[in-house]
Order: sequence, then structure tokens, then C-alpha cells
Amino acid sequence: MQLPLEGSIFKQLGTLADNMNLEAYIIGGYVRDLVMGRPSKDIDVVVKGSGIEFAKAFSESMPGSKFNYFGNFGTAQVICDEFEIEFVGARKESYERQSRKPVVEEGSLEEDRNRRDLTINAMGISLNKETYGLLNDPFNGLEDIENRMIRTPLEPDKTFSDDPLRMMRAIRFASQLGFDISEETFDGIKRNANRISIISMERISDELNKIILSPVPSIGFNYLNDTGLMEIIFPELFAMHGVETINGKSHKDNFYHTLQVLDNISLFSKNLWLRWSAILHDIAKPATKKFYAEEGWTFHGHEDKGSRMVKPIFSRLRLPLGDNMKYVQKLVLLHLRPIVLSQEIVTDSAVRRLIVDAGEDITDLIILCRSDITSKNERKVEKFLRNLDQVEIKIREVTEKDRLRNWQPPITGEHILQA
Repeated sequence: MQLPLEGSIFKQLGTLADNMNLEAYIIGGYVRDLVMGRPSKDIDVVVKGSGIEFAKAFSESMPGSKFNYFGNFGTAQVICDEFEIEFVGARKESYERQSRKPVVEEGSLEEDRNRRDLTINAMGISLNKETYGLLNDPFNGLEDIENRMIRTPLEPDKTFSDDPLRMMRAIRFASQLGFDISEETFDGIKRNANRISIISMERISDELNKIILSPVPSIGFNYLNDTGLMEIIFPELFAMHGVETINGKSHKDNFYHTLQVLDNISLFSKNLWLRWSAILHDIAKPATKKFYAEEGWTFHGHEDKGSRMVKPIFSRLRLPLGDNMKYVQKLVLLHLRPIVLSQEIVTDSAVRRLIVDAGEDITDLIILCRSDITSKNERKVEKFLRNLDQVEIKIREVTEKDRLRNWQPPITGEHILQA
């Protein structure tokens, strides 16, 4: 199958590869996105030979380009025009049983394709003149795209044992693309879930953040849960599972409620840290859960305890501990306030306290509160949303009143007397 490789950059890469007597292919995500009609500016090039020397020669042939060499990974990057092109020589890599660092060796083009995580990422397009634009699809990635299926190129146990991070990547792509994971691949993740413990938390969190930023994050979170990965990498969220009943009184399953809030908030915002606020807004409910015969189930103080849990969770997941963490802490702490206000007569002073406490994040806080309304009772949902509308109107009114009151004319009476 021929694919249209339009643009001088691809012709330049192909001409250079021929001049250097190298087999060269575009491989991975750019090919997948080209097939799917998705825009992409990140290009991966693999050659049979030295990818570094090829990258240097290409950079020298492109005036104004920027060359970067990553010695630890044996890769190079060239930034030119609007593209970021990563170069690597064909290789094979795997993890020792308990090692966090992959063993990388020079390999054949076939071995390089075998090491790819998914069939849809193992397709390549030839850059050499004789076969320019020819699609190489050794594992039927095209068919899997048509069937919207996530599948490993090799037997799943080998793929995931060689590099356990591929389990996270499989789930990430399912979540980003809205694909299903094949039964064989899904079972392979379940069998190898414990292997994820040899991967650094930084790399795990990078994939987790990409799942969180996907259009419907619950797809990825459900796969993480159902394969056993969630319990290992995010035990605090896993602990929110389950419904307990005493004297006929039950509470909602806070795990699935959280996923619904996350999906709801994803309709309003692509802000990663606002989505993290959705994930953590009820994180302390298991620790604060109590049953009283008259009240039923309560979670008093879960917003305060949850806010204090944010830093330990961010630390363990190797997420940044600066302003983004403080933003999440604030929203978790305040997430009940607008809803409480909506259930009572809203006074200017109460709204003003909320505005001061939330600061410039008041709009995001309201988005979180709206997303947190997940009752199956539609009339109840409509009532809460109407009440929140009134709180928002009151916030605007109080803000405008304070703005007018605090406004100072540029010329005062004192200035006029002096003149």
C-alpha cells in the first residue's frame, strides 16, 4: 500500500538515506496518525545503521534546524520547520527481571518492529527512492485501526514482560483513541500487572497524565482498574471502591462516582490539574466514612483531610509539588462550599468569603462543583444546577459591587483644591 508522503522534508530524508546507503523508514505514531487522518508534527525515523550520524547529516542539510543528541537513550532529535524529528538506529531492548533500566542492543529492522508496543504503532513508511511511500505493516495494524482494536505485535506476555510500561501505553492509546483492547492483550496485562513495579514512577505518571487528558478518561481508568494496575499504581483511588449497606442504608460507590466527575469535567476543560482535582476531590472518603443510625453514612471533613492527602499522593506519583499541587489542594478543600451555599440563603458576606478563599480559581471551582453533581435523580440534578446558577449570579453581583466600591477616581477633590 502506498501512502502520500507530501512535503520537502520527507523527500530530503529519502534522498539523504539513499546517498548514505541506508534503509530509512518513518515509523510509529506519525504513520498511525497519517492513516487515521489525525494531525501530527512528531516524526520518528528508524534506519538500519547509525541513527545519530543520519540525524547529524540531515540537520547539516537543513539550514536553521536544531540538533539535539540524547546519549542516555541513543537517540537524536532535529527540530526544523514545524516538525520535531527523532532518529534512532534499528535496535532491540528489554528489561532484566528486576531492573528499571532497559538493555539496548543494535538490532535488525525486523527486531526493531518486534519491540514496538502495539500493532498500530509498528507500521512503517519507506523513505528510500525505490520504495518511497510504501507502507510496511507486518502485524496488520491497518486492520486493527479499522476494527478500533488495541493489540500487541508479539505474544502479549513477551511484549509486556520485555517492557512493562507498554501495559500503561496500551491502556493510554485505548483511552485516547476510544479503541477496545483485545481479549488476549487484556488478559496479558492482567497476568503481568505486577511487573509494572520495576518501572519508574515518573514514567508511569507520564502515561497516567495522558490517560487523564484523553477525551473520556474513564475508559483508561476502568482498564487500569479491571487489569489490576490501579491497585498497584494508585492504591488511594482503588480504596474508594465498593458500596457498604447497614440497616438498609447504602452509600454510592465513590470510585465510579469519581470517574463520572472526571468525565464530566473533561467536557468543560482540558486543564490537567483541574482534572486531577476531580480525581482527588473525594479521595478521603474511605478514611472519613462513618455510619450513624439516624443520619446514615457520613464523610464529615473529607474535604479537609483530602486536601492534606494531595501532597503525599503527588510526592509518591512524582508529580510537581509547586503551584499546580497547591491549586489542587485548594479546589479539593473548597469543593463543597458552593454546593453548601446553593442550599441556603446566599448572603453577600458568605459569597465574598468564597471569592477571597478561591481567588482567581473561582471559575474552576464552580466547574468542579457542577461536575460533582452525579445523582441518577434528574430532578435533583436540575435543582442543584439551578441553585449553582444562583450562586454564580451572586458571585458576579458581589464582584461588581466590590469593584465599584473599590474604584478610586484618578482625580480627587484634594487634587482639585491643590490645583
